[in-house]
Amino acid sequence: MTKSLSILFFLLLSNKNFSQSQYVRLASPDGRIVFELQIENGLPVYHVLFNGNPLIENSPMNLELEGTGKFIAATYRQNSVFKDVNESYNLIVGKASIVKNHYKQVIVYLVDEKNESYKLDIEIRVFNDGVAFRHILPAQTGKTSFTLLEEQTEFRLGNPLVKALLLPNFTTSHEGLYTTAPLRNIKEDTLLDVPALFQFPGKIFMAITEAALLDHAGMYLVKKKNILSSQLSPLPGQQRIKVKSKLPHNCPWRVLLISDRLGALIESNIITSLNAPPAIKDVSWIRPGTTTFPWWNGTVIPDSVVGGNNFETNKYYIDFCAANNITYHTIVEYGGHEWYTNDGEGYQPGNNTDITKPVDGLDMKMICDYGKKKNVGIRVWTHWKALYPKIDTAFALFEKWGLTGMMVDFMDRDDQEMVNIQTEILQKAAKHKLHIQFHGAYKPTGLHRTYPNEFTREGALNYEYDKWDKLVTPDADLDIVFTRMLAGATDYHQGGFRALPIDKFIVQNTRPYVMGTRCHMLAMYVVLENYLPMVADYPDAYIGQPGFEVIKKIPGTWDETRVPAAEMDQYVSIARRKKNVWYIGTITNNDARKIKLDLNFLSTGKYRAEIFSDAPDANENANHLTKQIKTVDRNTILDIALAPGGGNMIILYKL
Repeated sequence: MTKSLSILFFLLLSNKNFSQSQYVRLASPDGRIVFELQIENGLPVYHVLFNGNPLIENSPMNLELEGTGKFIAATYRQNSVFKDVNESYNLIVGKASIVKNHYKQVIVYLVDEKNESYKLDIEIRVFNDGVAFRHILPAQTGKTSFTLLEEQTEFRLGNPLVKALLLPNFTTSHEGLYTTAPLRNIKEDTLLDVPALFQFPGKIFMAITEAALLDHAGMYLVKKKNILSSQLSPLPGQQRIKVKSKLPHNCPWRVLLISDRLGALIESNIITSLNAPPAIKDVSWIRPGTTTFPWWNGTVIPDSVVGGNNFETNKYYIDFCAANNITYHTIVEYGGHEWYTNDGEGYQPGNNTDITKPVDGLDMKMICDYGKKKNVGIRVWTHWKALYPKIDTAFALFEKWGLTGMMVDFMDRDDQEMVNIQTEILQKAAKHKLHIQFHGAYKPTGLHRTYPNEFTREGALNYEYDKWDKLVTPDADLDIVFTRMLAGATDYHQGGFRALPIDKFIVQNTRPYVMGTRCHMLAMYVVLENYLPMVADYPDAYIGQPGFEVIKKIPGTWDETRVPAAEMDQYVSIARRKKNVWYIGTITNNDARKIKLDLNFLSTGKYRAEIFSDAPDANENANHLTKQIKTVDRNTILDIALAPGGGNMIILYKL
């Protein structure tokens, strides 16, 4: 890691000079974002302004601890410390390979005058594209641990337009349709998932989420009296206790992504910047890339292949991967039964489930050896309850077989216990050179910087639902881009190659269809941040088909991400660079439209552009596309025509 770090320390006035009216003020390096903190009525209260416009006003923050209570008479216990940080760091997997990390920081040290054993620090960082703050519980007199009953951070926003996933409770796969409405129209006591997006007058955008979720409970937002407050997921079996841990303790960062350019929220690297550097010393084995996922298509094979949980079925998919530059093949199940011994129903583990024992006829080492011979990594699917009780034995065996990673599914919680389980899975998997893909899981919090073997997470309504419902429309795709994806990698069961217009869509479990156009599906490989994108259809759905050449070229990670065009609910164009090649994916909602794509983000010089567009008849024949080759440069503005539910995919090669 290369780092240029300049730190300047400034001390505020000593404690005795503070008064109730004085406040801490911190501005972003460019001065556009301002965070203010002051003590009002015994509580720390904060404000956030953008270009002088208030986004968050008079919002108190507090922690309620068992046996200690809440802050009721906060005061500064020592001088606050300011610093200016300007550094860069490398991401092993990410939307940028080198991240410039420039921010202003202050740590405020508080104590409760009515209970001097209650000390609380608040760390604040202000970037050019957002704000982050967290509570730190330092060592407390006579205490080595704490029990957190609730975090009470408020977000008083006025009445912006909200785009969020509304949830009935904390037990959730985070897979649902998003609601867009003025905040005042959201019902009282409604639980909002994060990330949530807010649009203020003048097209100022702010997203709320969290970063560095470790040994803590996941955060939601709840609306009460038109005010949003933090709400933590309780430990299982009760509602009162949220976190139990040792002192000192760093709470997760509360993150506000802020800009008057919607695309800047997608480009932001704040969330990874708030996480620790890699904890894995040897990263040579980490290989992000595309993967099969035969469960989605129904494990379709030709008549010439003997089907089943066997070598022949997997060999067929491995050979397809090897011939088409697909990095991984995933072993999931066949005929409704997992690859491992399980007497449960519906993929749920039974009393005699054993993930270390493949079903009869399935030689895992033989398959892994064949995959290695073909330079195709082999990975598996597992229910987390089948894996976790035997995690050490299973991981050691998986390494012996030669597996490269796995999907861990059906987690459906983000209480402290589950957060710690997922962290343990990442840590132990890394020791055995295994990557992890979490499904039925909460949003990312930037942990792929610390544990780059975390490739992706689900936690979004996605194309698996095309097997049994009509929910995942092109409109829903855009909702995900402007909400869930702001947190990081978003797994989506990509790669469906039998597209139908929205009004002709048919639900089909085996060989499922997808809604929109084929170009929309191709563009999603770039639009979505994902370091393990699926090639989820069956091999014969791709071979010889227009556009398949794009999938063969998709990298697993990126060097740079830019958003040249974005309009909430309407369309988005995202450009991602790998070395000297740019990939630009554009998708629209259910409406046809024409947009102008400005290539001014390119470096100087000429580029050879391969442009894949919706064919003129794509509204009727959704799999039809056109391919055009032309020379462009940074002065070029392309006219892009998109069919209803359509897309456009461009690959630019530096000449």
